Amino acid sequence: MTAWTPESWQAKTVAQSVRYPDPAALARVLTEMRQLPPLVTSWEVEGLRTQLAAAARGEAFVLQGGDCAESFDDCRSESISAKLKILMQMSLVLVHGTRRPVVRIGRIAGQYAKPRSADLETKDGVSLPSYRGDSVNREPFTEEDRTPDPTLLLRGYERAALTLNFVRALADGGFADLHHPEYWDISFAHGARHVDEYHRIVDQIREGISFVTAVTGIDATPLKRVDFYTSHEALALPYDAAQTRTVPRRPGWYNLSTHMPWIGMRTAAVDGGHVEYHRGIENPLGVKIGPAMTREWLTELLAVLDPAHKPGRITLIHRMGAGKVETYLPALVEAVRATGRTVLWMCDPMHGNTETTPQGVKTRRFDKILSEIEDSFRLHRQLGGHLGGVHFEMTGEDVTECIGGARGLAEIDLERAYKSRVDPRLNYEQALELALLVARHLRRPA
Repeated sequence: MTAWTPESWQAKTVAQSVRYPDPAALARVLTEMRQLPPLVTSWEVEGLRTQLAAAARGEAFVLQGGDCAESFDDCRSESISAKLKILMQMSLVLVHGTRRPVVRIGRIAGQYAKPRSADLETKDGVSLPSYRGDSVNREPFTEEDRTPDPTLLLRGYERAALTLNFVRALADGGFADLHHPEYWDISFAHGARHVDEYHRIVDQIREGISFVTAVTGIDATPLKRVDFYTSHEALALPYDAAQTRTVPRRPGWYNLSTHMPWIGMRTAAVDGGHVEYHRGIENPLGVKIGPAMTREWLTELLAVLDPAHKPGRITLIHRMGAGKVETYLPALVEAVRATGRTVLWMCDPMHGNTETTPQGVKTRRFDKILSEIEDSFRLHRQLGGHLGGVHFEMTGEDVTECIGGARGLAEIDLERAYKSRVDPRLNYEQALELALLVARHLRRPA
């Protein structure tokens, strides 16, 4: 391979690239970003890789979740704490059900760019650039708003920094204390069907902690905080490259805008710019794989992205769609096994199950999401492996964007509280219900 630098991707074909009308303005923004402090540290990145390696061996389980695309407007304490609360509640359910550590990774503090199927959007005969997320352009359908603005990359960095600072403050300040899981309650959800079951789990955990404390006389400090990691799709390569740097006393380059960047299916060409960028960084990498992924393509990707077979380096996040797991996944599992690698397999049951109602509203059905998860658990067991994590698009808010679940949301309910700008998300109640169902699968003997 040719020599790698944080900018070598520019010599490749870059899918989903953004054309900025003022290259000089983009250069000024990126120069400023290179001088700004990193958002995460190399030792946090290495810590996550160690935990992902444990999950790949079946010693832990990974919960990754958050917004499909973060909004600058949602950089508010209420919104951030709601996301953290539902991730904490879901992980608590999984820990209780599996008696295994749960690695918490948020789609947060950087998920401001989204791939689009078309460069242009047309309304009433007028064509303008598609909305690609708040770090690229703005949602209103005007020429000024849809023109890519490089200063939004800087605003994305600032919003990510503010979000991560608040998350760290919560995690270190007692918010994540297992002695007080009542801190994670979400007020509007008290009448939800599964809240009583969740509270029974909380009570059992509290009683267990009190018993250990009384017997040992030790108030377990590790139970007062948790590790929480960030992730985003490294789609806007100028943004990620500007935060890629070396650190003292560690070899290699790190993307210090996030702990775990991932590559989407639209940008996974082996000879493309995104794969070129990712092959040179030390971070653990996620790779989305769908029905279009072939054995040969996946084998080549792994050879480029993980030539040293590093434990915890690669997480394969499959998103096949309900009813398609048994058709497409076995060949990919066998292809990976033939390389001698131990990768972490995760299921993203969201992206393969997006549909549009007759009224033109994008949604996802709870039963299809659950079906893909169940099929994935079953298939990995049949193939002699295990599913090591789940990847959800969800929110801690009381939205109505996905159909079904315990409350039985229907198409008519979508208009009541549909807030997503891009893809539909699970609401609090649906996310907690899935966590309880996933925990039951994990309790089953292999």
